[in-house]
Amino acid sequence: MDKQQNGIISVSMMCVSIEQTMDYLRAFEKNNIELLHIDVMDGQFVPNITLGTDYVKQLRKLTKIPFDFHFMVMEPEEKMKWYDIRENDYVSVHYESTKHIDKCMQYIRDLGAKPMLALNPGTPICVIEEVLDYLSGVLVMTVNPGFAGQKLVPSTIEKVRRVREFLDARGRQDVIIESDGNMSNENVSLTYKAGTRIFVAGTSSIIKPELEGVDERIAEKRKHMGL
Repeated sequence: MDKQQNGIISVSMMCVSIEQTMDYLRAFEKNNIELLHIDVMDGQFVPNITLGTDYVKQLRKLTKIPFDFHFMVMEPEEKMKWYDIRENDYVSVHYESTKHIDKCMQYIRDLGAKPMLALNPGTPICVIEEVLDYLSGVLVMTVNPGFAGQKLVPSTIEKVRRVREFLDARGRQDVIIESDGNMSNENVSLTYKAGTRIFVAGTSSIIKPELEGVDERIAEKRKHMGL
């Protein structure tokens, strides 16, 4: 799964309407989508509430595609326990969301999942140092978290490059970078060149009101990911 040369698509399930869920899941499996991005928001860390425990349990019954959890919640060390996190899932937690980021990372590792540190556009890169030994990845937010459909913050492309340099300088070439926020095909190309290898795909590229053409939309996105 940790393909460092070629890109990985993580489809944002927050952007898929309930009535289209099964049709989109079939299309994702047909097109070998690697991950399903699960945005968990509590209305406190960000001003929105999404994707609760029942939704995740039901989604597990519908597909075998691994999950890519993104916890935008306060006290994630407690709330992660409510979710069915499984081996080989990716799990991102924000540095600012807890006083116990190391505890969160260890909990994720103990489950056999892949711990990731999420960085908002304004979060300094240096915080990676505190949990570097735990990390499988870094989620670089290219928008401020909370809502779909935002414009990419231009400085975050250079931030991806600086995160890659930071990791490489410490011998952690194995730590993968994910980008989330307006991952249009153009922005995928830019962030791929900067070092991103997991791309969260939502309404800016793959998920549209019409299911027709989804195969072509996925193929087009892969062209911009080094595949």
